[in-house]
Amino acid sequence: MLTIILNVALSIWIYMSLFFLLAVIKEDNSIADIGWGLGFVIITIIALLQGTSPGMRGIVYLLVILWGLRLSIHIYLRNRGRGEDYRYAKWRQEWGKWLLPRSYFQIFILQGLLMIIIAYPVILIASAPREPLGTAGILGTLLWLLGFYFEVMGDLQLLRFKKDPDNKGKIIQTGLWRYTRHPNYFGEVVMWWGIFLLALPVQSGWTAVISPLLITYLLLKVSGVPMLEKKYAGNVQFELYKQRTCAFFPWFPKKPWSINKHT
Repeated sequence: MLTIILNVALSIWIYMSLFFLLAVIKEDNSIADIGWGLGFVIITIIALLQGTSPGMRGIVYLLVILWGLRLSIHIYLRNRGRGEDYRYAKWRQEWGKWLLPRSYFQIFILQGLLMIIIAYPVILIASAPREPLGTAGILGTLLWLLGFYFEVMGDLQLLRFKKDPDNKGKIIQTGLWRYTRHPNYFGEVVMWWGIFLLALPVQSGWTAVISPLLITYLLLKVSGVPMLEKKYAGNVQFELYKQRTCAFFPWFPKKPWSINKHT
């Protein structure tokens, strides 16, 4: 497994360094978001080529590659022609003369490190002997499919909503967004818990829990939910939406009388 990890680390370092150079040329650090999904594809391919044959548990390769490609294509199409994302533009202003080193280490190299940690279950499975899928593997695959549905449908519904000129300045509150303010982030977290279940039965599989724990923490406390919630803070429509709709876990929206009772 150490050989795979070292090769993955070297490949991701080269990959993210090239993305950094492209970002410098384009003056757009938000292309790091496009590189995020593709980075997992690279890690998975390396694990596939250098690991053992894990049998049916090798479905993890297909799942991660499908997720990574879909996510990168979606972000590329969404951001095309829009310029640098507001988060990265803000950092560009704040960092001043330290822009280049901080961009390299705090955006690109840090994301590369996070990729490797989150993809650890894939490396673990690639290093394990051939084993049947088992109950945990089946449950993990089903859980991944549920998460994939939430992420894909959440992104698709939001994209359609924003394309309608009548919705300009409005907050989406239909489809999956009626039950959670962040269905796409919820889906991504659920997928990685599914990947963890796929890795759980292999030797030292329990250590793979670091992957879903990390992505859950990042999306709930760092770069996902908090940033978007802060962006729309103070928006009257969003504040009302926030009162009746769960932030993360899908649930039925609160009734108006229930909201008034707690305000």
